[in-house]
Amino acid sequence: MRAIEQLHNAFKIKELRDRIVVTLGLLIIFRMGSHIPIPGVNPESIRQFAESAQNQYSYFWSVLSILSGGAITMLGLFSLGIMPYITSSIILSLLTKVHPALEALSKEGPAGQRRISQYTRLLTLPIALLQSIMALKALPPDLFVDIGFFNDLLMVVALTSGALFVMWLSEQISEFGLGNGASMLIMAGIVGRMPVIAAQFYEEIQRNSDFASKVLIIVGLYLAMIVAIVFITQSQRRIPMQAAKHFRGRRVVSAGRNYLPLKINTAGVMPVIFASSLMVVPQLIAQIPGMDWLQGEFRSGRFLYGIFYVVTIFFFSYFWTYLFFQPVEMANNLKEYGSFIPGIRPGENTANYINFILSRITFCGAAFLCFVALVPDVVSGVLGMDRWLVAFMGGTGILIVVGVCLDVLQKMESYLLLHHYGGITGAGAMRGRR
Repeated sequence: MRAIEQLHNAFKIKELRDRIVVTLGLLIIFRMGSHIPIPGVNPESIRQFAESAQNQYSYFWSVLSILSGGAITMLGLFSLGIMPYITSSIILSLLTKVHPALEALSKEGPAGQRRISQYTRLLTLPIALLQSIMALKALPPDLFVDIGFFNDLLMVVALTSGALFVMWLSEQISEFGLGNGASMLIMAGIVGRMPVIAAQFYEEIQRNSDFASKVLIIVGLYLAMIVAIVFITQSQRRIPMQAAKHFRGRRVVSAGRNYLPLKINTAGVMPVIFASSLMVVPQLIAQIPGMDWLQGEFRSGRFLYGIFYVVTIFFFSYFWTYLFFQPVEMANNLKEYGSFIPGIRPGENTANYINFILSRITFCGAAFLCFVALVPDVVSGVLGMDRWLVAFMGGTGILIVVGVCLDVLQKMESYLLLHHYGGITGAGAMRGRR
């Protein structure tokens, strides 16, 4: 009842109410566009392809299906979803850390961020063109009514235009809505697939009454996964900091003590996305004559598949964390602002201490990501079910959904607390776990 009361209070705040309405309206437009077929496709063939795609195509294709909310298997106008925009954002984020000119531009404040955002939009166009061509070439020819240059050009233009419109939708959500636009669109696509999975569960129960016990086990495990992800996402390692004393008039004032928060899962969902994308590499190598044995070894549940997946998740966890959270830079910033860690000398010793802690909590975060990513394989093997039926329990999808929900709740709490209401949970502001 307390939560319902706080949601009622949220709609009393005009700005928050407007943002919620704008977000829901734009998400509805996104879902409608995902079901509008592009010109030149056979609707009946598309329906049959969507039913069998999860069994006939690679793990990389399933990742594309998750990130597009299943629209890629329906060949809708928004089939590419937000993928081209996310790809260009990742590329610009990496270049900002390694290219001096872009790094200097990112430190120029709002003006520099607007320039980088403009570069991201410009880079989205060629990436959308490339991804639309690759997606159409990867699909079987019988999905299309006619195969020819002009028909292919029309489909590429339709997919590219849809991707650019989705990019515009995400920016409108970020500016006028609630939460990060790209994350909200991905979550909308993932949640939109839930009714289809529920219908499949219902059909299986109708055919086999013993399947109901498996469904109860899956629902219980899914709720446990959500609790575990929330726990790890909110967990922090707080390093105590002390600011140096300073003069105020003729008095020496001792600054207060605060903390440097380091998240356990600093890299978020990015390592799983990168690792999932790399799973296509062994399948490409398997196309070489004499290397076809890789096709069988790199399937869900096989030993080499699991080892490769775990190693890549650990690699990208450390790579992404140390790319954006450099201990030397953090130590220099503390020294510049007159702060220090009690018992640790400023400079190199502080950098080594932060690196010592960051490396260990990153290991814990990477291990948890591996656990989440491999849960569907373990559950499907133990219960004897198709993997696509339990894929929503782990991997990229559940991490994105839980992360976006937490972000939206925190933003709603900030509005409620600003207008002197209680938090969305009725217990004050959401806090990270120590």
